Amino acid sequence: MSAPTGRPQDGTPTLELREVDKSFGAVQVLHGVSMKVYPGQVTALVGDNGAGKSTLIKAIAGIHGIDAGEILFEGRPVSISGPRDAAALGIEVVYQDLALADNLDVVQNMFLGRERRNGLLLDEVSMEQAARETLSKLSVRTLKSVRQLVSSLSGGQRQTVAIAKAVLWESKLVVLDEPTAALGVAQTRQVLDLVRRLADTGHAVVFISHNMVDVFEVADRVAALYLGRMAADIPLAQVNRGQVVELITAGRSGDIGIAPTEAAAVEV
Repeated sequence: MSAPTGRPQDGTPTLELREVDKSFGAVQVLHGVSMKVYPGQVTALVGDNGAGKSTLIKAIAGIHGIDAGEILFEGRPVSISGPRDAAALGIEVVYQDLALADNLDVVQNMFLGRERRNGLLLDEVSMEQAARETLSKLSVRTLKSVRQLVSSLSGGQRQTVAIAKAVLWESKLVVLDEPTAALGVAQTRQVLDLVRRLADTGHAVVFISHNMVDVFEVADRVAALYLGRMAADIPLAQVNRGQVVELITAGRSGDIGIAPTEAAAVEV
C-alpha cells in the first residue's frame, strides 16, 4: 500500500456533498445534506439512531442513488450508480459486519473477490507479499501471521484486517462504520491508532461512532446529523463534547447548528 496518488494538493476535499436529498417512498430521510471530507483527516460522522447516517453512507457507497443534490470527488462532479463506481473512484466502506470469511486466512480475505492469478493458478506469493506490505505500512503488529484463519482472530484483529483490506486497493476515501463497537479497551486503542495512521498516510477517513471519547480521540472534523439534516460540519477544535451532544440531540448548540426556525419545523 502507498499513500493515495494523483489527488489534488490545493486543499480540495476528497469528497464533497452538496444539498443531497434522499427519500424512500413518502419518507424523506436526507434533507439538503452538505458535507466535506478532506485528505489526511478523520471526519467523525455522528448522529442519533434514525438521523440518516446509514443512508448517507450507502449513498456514498453507491448502494442508494440520491434524489437531488451533487456529489463531488476530488473537486469533480461524479455519479455513483453502484458499488463498482464507488470502488473505481477509490471509495472503500468497512461495514459493522466486516464482511470477512471465518474459514479463510488473512491473505485470502484481503483479496477475496479480487484474487491475483498467475495463469490458471492463484498467485499466492504475490498476494501474501502485498498483504504483508499493506499491514506493515499501517504499522500493524498485532497479527502473528497473515496465514492465520480469521476465525482465530480477536475482534480488534478482525477490524484491523477489514481496514487493511479496504486500503489495499489504492483507496482514497475509507468509511468506517462503528469500528470500535463491542471492542474492549485494549482492542479499541489498537483500532483508533490504526484509524489515525490511515489518515496520516494521506487517506480521507469517515469515522462513524456513537462514542464521544473515541470521536475526540481520533477525529479532525465532526459532521453532526440531526433528523436527516446536517447540523454542523466543522473542525472538532471549534466544539466541545457537550456541544456535539447538543448538535446530535437538538440540532443546535449556541450559535452552531440548524437555524432555530428550521429546527422548530423539524421537530413538529
